[in-house]
Amino acid sequence: MNDRPAPAPDPADDGALLSVRGVDIDYRTGRRSRVTAVRGVGFDLHPGQSMALVGESGCGKTTLGLGLLRLLPRTGTVSAGQVLFRRKDGRRVDVRSLAKEDLRRFRWNEAAMVFQGAMNAFNPVLTVRDHFLDTFRAHERRGARRTRADLIEHSAALLELVRLDPARVLAAHPHELSGGMRQRALIALALALRPQLLILDEPTTALDILTQRAIVERLTELREELRFAMLFITHDLGLAAELADRVGTMYAGRMIETGTTRDVFHRSRHPYTRALINSVPPVAGDPTVPESLPGGPPSLGALPPGCSFAPRCAHAEPRCSRTRPELDVLRERPEGLSHAAACLRAGDAALFTEGATR
Repeated sequence: MNDRPAPAPDPADDGALLSVRGVDIDYRTGRRSRVTAVRGVGFDLHPGQSMALVGESGCGKTTLGLGLLRLLPRTGTVSAGQVLFRRKDGRRVDVRSLAKEDLRRFRWNEAAMVFQGAMNAFNPVLTVRDHFLDTFRAHERRGARRTRADLIEHSAALLELVRLDPARVLAAHPHELSGGMRQRALIALALALRPQLLILDEPTTALDILTQRAIVERLTELREELRFAMLFITHDLGLAAELADRVGTMYAGRMIETGTTRDVFHRSRHPYTRALINSVPPVAGDPTVPESLPGGPPSLGALPPGCSFAPRCAHAEPRCSRTRPELDVLRERPEGLSHAAACLRAGDAALFTEGATR
């Protein structure tokens, strides 16, 4: 395979809350075998920004989110790169190098994650009140112990933030709540210690459309109110367009396009991004027939030479099967908002016309 050596990581953006540089994530598949699920991913996320990671199932979105907080299963490891985070005290740390106790304090205080499937994230034998109390107690500093009544009052205020009835929800077990209520309770729990970064993995999956709408609207309001940054992992392009300031498209473990939401949805410069968008019926304008994307993603253990998308790409040229493209900046902007695409034909004006993708 003609896989060029990864370039040296770019220097971290001084104003960024999170700077990801050249991250690889491996899974152990046997005693002496590994597969790389995320390859050379890098991006910056500034305070208050919202970024969506989109792509087909298996492209590495969730693995990347888990890896950023070192929440991977025992078979997974961040094998290369840096995850630089600016803490509340102004210090910049590499999450990969945090000691066990410091990592425990980092999670929830600095960055928290809302997992896919709220029912699986709750302990079914504990009430919602118990979950809040356990979280607060686990992160209390010595000499700063708060009363139980104070913690319950704080928990109630958090539930009110997500428009839930505290009296009812705090006393309930997870199975006594609807799917939407559980998801909102989980978001409130993730915000308990006012983290600077909230990572959400498919937070509206399996919820009805009205509940999805309520959660999306409240997340938007909470982000503006509390000023946390958000990394939103989803396969729902409509949610990405609505919730995110910027979008990163992943394919076969790599970031293949990143830019503002308008860049990606109206000026996409990667055939895969464009194919994803064209596979979804438009919600406005003239109705069009969705275009299916033939084939499937390659095996991560046997990636094709050159561009991983070339075997499925309708616009591939012979060179695409020989040369692996790197992210090339097409439009430079501050605060991590540059538009970049990993396509050898990204500058082909005839292939990528200006305007809406559809």
